[in-house]
Amino acid sequence: MLVLSRKLRESIRIGDATVTVVRISPGRAKLAIEAPRDVVIARTELLGRATAGKERFTP
Repeated sequence: MLVLSRKLRESIRIGDATVTVVRISPGRAKLAIEAPRDVVIARTELLGRATAGKERFTP
C-alpha cells in the first residue's frame, strides 16, 4: 500500500484519474475525483454491502 500526504488543493494521478483534496476538517478530508466516464468510482463500504447481500453493485 502506498500512503501519501497531500495539502489542500494538491492532487495525485491514478492512471487517467485525478484526485484532489478540496477540503480538510478535523478527522475528515473531502476529495474531488476527475476520471473518464467508464471508470467506476465507489466507496468501499457500499461495495461491502453489495457483497454481503450477494447483489451486484451497479454504479
